[in-house]
Amino acid sequence: MKGLMVFAALLMTGCAGTPDFERGGTAMVVSANPLATAAGERILRAGGSAVDAAVAMEAVLGLVEPQSSGFGGGGFLTYYDAGSRTVSVYDGRETAPAAAGPRMFLNEDGSRFKFFDAKNSGLSTGVPGMVSMLTLAHDDHGQLPWLRLFDDAIAHAQNGFAVSPRMHATIKRFRKHIPSKVADGPVDAWNYLMDDAGEPLAAGHLLKNAAYAESMRQLAGNPRAIYEGDLAASIVAATRQSPRAGALKLSDLKRYEARRQQPLCVTYRSHSVCGPPPASSWLSVAMILKTLEAGPSFAPGGADSVRNWSLFAQAQRLAYADRDQFVADDAFVTVPVTGLLSPEYTALRAATLSDTQPVLDDDVTAGDPWAFDRSAAVEYGRDDSFDAAGTTHFVVVDAKGNVVSLTASVESIFGSTRMAGGMFLNNQLTDFSFKPVDADGELIANRADAGKRPRSSMSPTIVLDAKGEFVMATGSPGGSSIIAYTAKTLVGVLDWGLSPQEAVNLPNVVARRGKVRVEASRADAALVEGLQNLGFNVKESSGENSGLSVVYRDQAGHLVGAADPRREGTIATVAP
Repeated sequence: MKGLMVFAALLMTGCAGTPDFERGGTAMVVSANPLATAAGERILRAGGSAVDAAVAMEAVLGLVEPQSSGFGGGGFLTYYDAGSRTVSVYDGRETAPAAAGPRMFLNEDGSRFKFFDAKNSGLSTGVPGMVSMLTLAHDDHGQLPWLRLFDDAIAHAQNGFAVSPRMHATIKRFRKHIPSKVADGPVDAWNYLMDDAGEPLAAGHLLKNAAYAESMRQLAGNPRAIYEGDLAASIVAATRQSPRAGALKLSDLKRYEARRQQPLCVTYRSHSVCGPPPASSWLSVAMILKTLEAGPSFAPGGADSVRNWSLFAQAQRLAYADRDQFVADDAFVTVPVTGLLSPEYTALRAATLSDTQPVLDDDVTAGDPWAFDRSAAVEYGRDDSFDAAGTTHFVVVDAKGNVVSLTASVESIFGSTRMAGGMFLNNQLTDFSFKPVDADGELIANRADAGKRPRSSMSPTIVLDAKGEFVMATGSPGGSSIIAYTAKTLVGVLDWGLSPQEAVNLPNVVARRGKVRVEASRADAALVEGLQNLGFNVKESSGENSGLSVVYRDQAGHLVGAADPRREGTIATVAP
């Protein structure tokens, strides 16, 4: 099966093609856009650190991949320090303004807003966290002056960059959701993304953005400019426009601070696997791994075995059920992290895994981790919020062996579709549950509240060996499917013995609630039929658009990069 799947990956149409993996060098960059990869490579060649490169790359990505991320959004950065062999996390997740509340996306009659009404509104924008997060990380680990890290972004914005095929396709696909009339919302995005005839900008069109260049100059001189001053005021003004005006204030921006946090780390097989704590859902990646470790062993066939994919799907369903009920901003609610990752609870969940008769309830329910947690039990309702896929992921390894695994997002495609300073503003607050209680009247942990961070699926991951040395960094965009996409690469490399590129090229299989979505263009008939024969409700999906970026250090110490062929990813190796 593996050979057929890799061959299918090579034939897949509508993407940039399957990039050849690169091996060797003392430093490496992998991102979803060639211009961002080149910016990171240039910084590394100039003697910059992994964090320096990350700043330059995100500044470029916000311009050339605006449908996915930017300084108008936020993210999570997982960092490996080669000198101390330690992992840390930088949390740049957006926060809700002080005026936000649990009913902010409800109509007067208590019904939910339609998603795109909420998305394309001033209500959906949280305080952008990306600049604060990168500033904090740069203060800790930067080598080059902050001022030098914006040259590529300024040059591309001022001189123009070629609209990529993916950006063109995204504009074309989502044009109906971009306001073209003032009555529907600010039309800045429409004017920016459409040509004079009102058609999506063609691939190859030279797009300039003088306002973005000026914003980058301001931020290069003062990273607080996005939180105080004229740029901050323009962000507030954009969110205050009708219809569905928000309540963001300058005081909300001014008080924002990114967080330096301890990572969550779990032992998996002989490795230590680390990622961000809540409000990130990386906890779910850890739960998948620990459930698989405690359950039936994988068969020798690796990715060729339907049985192995079945176990992977079953572990996902359990982790997603727990995530939907328990994961939220732990500064506001108690998240039973200890219980969810305890050996006793993991064993209970893993006992339901079967290689012959999987549990096939239409709606897998959350377990009871409170019995294994030191916190007092809290009854939460199940969240059914919708995570869209306006996100990117990249990995940087510098010459000293330090590693950045960073996932950045504006939440949905082109965020809120509102712009300020040439940047797209996020719609991250739609990651909150629109309703504060579930059908049974139980409070939902991920309900909106003032100053709260909405739950995120972003899961930038770093893997270490038993000596604490770097082994692998991975992560992906993809909304709630990020959890499945990221876990797939970990299982593919660590369990099934695949190269990073082979693991990335595997079909994406996402098992949440009653369905198992299988990426039709990359899965052969044997996998689909095999899962159906086991009783799974299989949906052959054409929308599993991951954007995985992976760097792996092999046993010889060589760096091996992998970029997702579903997007426009590239790899750059920096030789000694």
